Amino acid sequence: MPRIVVLAACLALVPSPALPAAIIGTSVAAESLTVERIAGLTAKERSAWKSYLDRSARQRRADRAALEAEVKAAGLTGPLTPPSGFSARGMPLDRAPEWYAGAEARRVADIVVSFQTLAGGWSKNLNLTAHPRRQGEHFAGDNLSRYLAPGDFDTPQDPKWNYVGTLDNDATNTELQFLARVVAALDPAGAAPYRAAFLRGVDYLLAAQFPNGGWPQVWPLEGGYHDAITFNDGAVVETLRLLDGAAGGRGIFAFVPAGVRKQAAAAVARGVECILRTQIVESGGRAVWAQQHDALTLAPVAGRNYEPAALSSAESADVAIFLMELPNPGPRVVAAVEAAIAWFRKTAIHGEAYLRGPEGGRLAPAVNAPPLWARFYRIGSDRPIFGDRDKSIHDAVEETSPERRRGYNWYGPRPQAALDAYDKWSARDAGHNPSR
Repeated sequence: MPRIVVLAACLALVPSPALPAAIIGTSVAAESLTVERIAGLTAKERSAWKSYLDRSARQRRADRAALEAEVKAAGLTGPLTPPSGFSARGMPLDRAPEWYAGAEARRVADIVVSFQTLAGGWSKNLNLTAHPRRQGEHFAGDNLSRYLAPGDFDTPQDPKWNYVGTLDNDATNTELQFLARVVAALDPAGAAPYRAAFLRGVDYLLAAQFPNGGWPQVWPLEGGYHDAITFNDGAVVETLRLLDGAAGGRGIFAFVPAGVRKQAAAAVARGVECILRTQIVESGGRAVWAQQHDALTLAPVAGRNYEPAALSSAESADVAIFLMELPNPGPRVVAAVEAAIAWFRKTAIHGEAYLRGPEGGRLAPAVNAPPLWARFYRIGSDRPIFGDRDKSIHDAVEETSPERRRGYNWYGPRPQAALDAYDKWSARDAGHNPSR
């Protein structure tokens, strides 16, 4: 499997004689999870994946039918538009426990519960402090890209129904973390509606998990790169953290029933296994992870037009940090972390800073600057690469369009957090690896 992963990822980056010299490749769209693709699996795998796909399709139909019934009952010609905003902003997770028992927290919690989809998840980019969802109001706002062009990877199958239940932009997991804090702060009677919504949300996460342990960006499935195993925006990692908390049943998760704890623990074990299987192999050794991996082949795949199939530094740092949080890391987890840390050290950029300007970002010499990493690295060479809205892939950020240079974080310091965590982790757990 690892050899297939590397080969599949590199095909999209092969230079073409017909392309200008500044372009080193073109991104290829990620494949949707389909009946036709599942038909090529072994009989045992085929059964599990077909059941998963059928469950997704049924849930999508049910979600849409429920909203359509509301719209009709309200006498509307179409769904009402919900207020937009960054969903997580209205749900603080760092307040004192008593704040979550107060009037403001309960007001927000009521709004959060009202926007929970029939499936049990939430959309993104909602203002969850404005008002409870009205009858016939859509569960998702306008999440369409302003830059859509023919063949764009971000074009939804249905513009009126996208991101209705997602892990993108911290959606669903933030709502569940917030609700858990409210439940923990209230008496059982007062907590009842929030507890029920939380448990529905956990059921949503369990239903959305792929048979191989990963999670898509959007569920019920929406097609394209949304169907891929998604490390981008912490989708997989934050889901695992939430479920791990529920499985432990400690602190704010003490209310979680034993049966749900057991299911959550099994989901976490499958999720960790998926992380280990998706770690990319290059030149005979393990490296890090991509933003997205194909659900069936585990190969790195492209996301949006400007997000190529590549080694991804920021997402990989978050994956490595999560693995170091596991209480009893086995040899495979230790090896995965060690390999990722070695890769971060190898690819760090020293003596330069990423400067922002009217035309976008650029690297410039800077004495004593902290280490930086490019967002994406080419598999096989570990050289930084940069995508653009026309799907072109470049080896210098200055070659991309001004719009993309201004609108994307092409360099960042996130892997340093993994290196810092590793120093503490290796010192604390040196006994689990005698070679240290």
